Amino acid sequence: MFSIPSSETINHQRRRLLGSAALAAATASVFSLLPPLVAKAGENGSQVRPFHLHLPEQDVADLRRRVQATRWPDRETVRDPSQGLQLAQLQALVGYWGSGYDWRKLEARLNALPQFVTAIDGVEIHFIHVRSAHPDALPVILTHGWPGSILEFLKTIGPLTDPTAFGGRAEDAFDVVIPSIPGYGFSSRPTDTGWGPERVGRAWDVLMKRLGYTHYVSQGGDHGSVISDAMGRQAPSGLLGIHLTMPATVPGDLVGAINSGAPTPAGLLPDERTAFESLSQFFGRNAAYGAMMVTRPQTIGYALTDSPVGLAAWTYDKIVQWTDSDGIPEKVLSRDEILDDISLYWLTNTAASSGRFYWENNNNNFSAQAQKTRQITVPVAVSVFPGEIYRAPRTWTEQAYPTLAYFNKVAKGGHFAAWEQPLLFTAELRAAFGPLRRPS
Repeated sequence: MFSIPSSETINHQRRRLLGSAALAAATASVFSLLPPLVAKAGENGSQVRPFHLHLPEQDVADLRRRVQATRWPDRETVRDPSQGLQLAQLQALVGYWGSGYDWRKLEARLNALPQFVTAIDGVEIHFIHVRSAHPDALPVILTHGWPGSILEFLKTIGPLTDPTAFGGRAEDAFDVVIPSIPGYGFSSRPTDTGWGPERVGRAWDVLMKRLGYTHYVSQGGDHGSVISDAMGRQAPSGLLGIHLTMPATVPGDLVGAINSGAPTPAGLLPDERTAFESLSQFFGRNAAYGAMMVTRPQTIGYALTDSPVGLAAWTYDKIVQWTDSDGIPEKVLSRDEILDDISLYWLTNTAASSGRFYWENNNNNFSAQAQKTRQITVPVAVSVFPGEIYRAPRTWTEQAYPTLAYFNKVAKGGHFAAWEQPLLFTAELRAAFGPLRRPS
């Protein structure tokens, strides 16, 4: 069974708080992305180095040239998305990509934040690290998935680290760490195998302790949920709990029926029936991308690495399907936000390397049995967003996670919860992790 994944500006108060750190990062040595970041074990020891981003103009210009030279296929022969992403919808986004989109705005936004790199287990890990000005802030590591990135969490940094500016209390504050999974974004691309959820989870624990944290919590959606599950099984010292937006709750006796498209079994409760049918539809009609990346990531990688519009179609298709937007993601995300994410994959040349995480994680990410959720010993929190690939029923969640400490259904938001609904996402983290906070 293959694995499934799975620009609002930071407010001016946060900019003042981060100004000195951003200046330090900006004046630090610039890390070139050409040749790509490939770490050598032991090369930089445990040093944490500032990171400043400026991609060569020739790369940005080449992207624009390729977009403008796209050879388009004929339109679909149906009037719905049953054959895939519709031509007119993609052309509308790509037209702006080739004429009005400005990558440098994202660079400036990232460079206003404290960014760093450090070598862990032979790989350079890029991450954003923002400390709250409030005392006793709870450290949290936020992990993205595919086709997302660290950009999913940018709008949550202010509310999480400066809660009093966003309707919260000082005691709700978090220190925020947002790393790129190896093979994604500005982290280096692994040159060996074995970089699945377990290894990434161990690397995240090293990272948090390298930053001086003796206790922390982990949050994730999509791949981030799978990685947080792995950390929950590993239960390293100092990990207080995990929060998931894509939990693995499907009972073992239902996995086969869902995968095969069998009829919905009798006796399921209403929300269980809805979850069963959502996943059956997903595996039957919408999961081919995962099958390709879990079996032949290198093969699809050639196409995605050579054609920016091919890459855009591959990823935008899922943004369309998985946002809580009735198929129009621009209702909840701006065109620039969507293109920031797609451009990040293109300009870092990580279409193939990101796909390899599926190959490494050759598993069913919705199955409680496959994810060994009953081996998790730390407190687990689950927030169910209505536009997620499936809405985990409470009954399944309680059965899957014996240490479940928090469960809530959120009013709106989809698979990219933090990206789509940053304030609701923040509220969930405050509620979920509140009981785990430790006074100094």
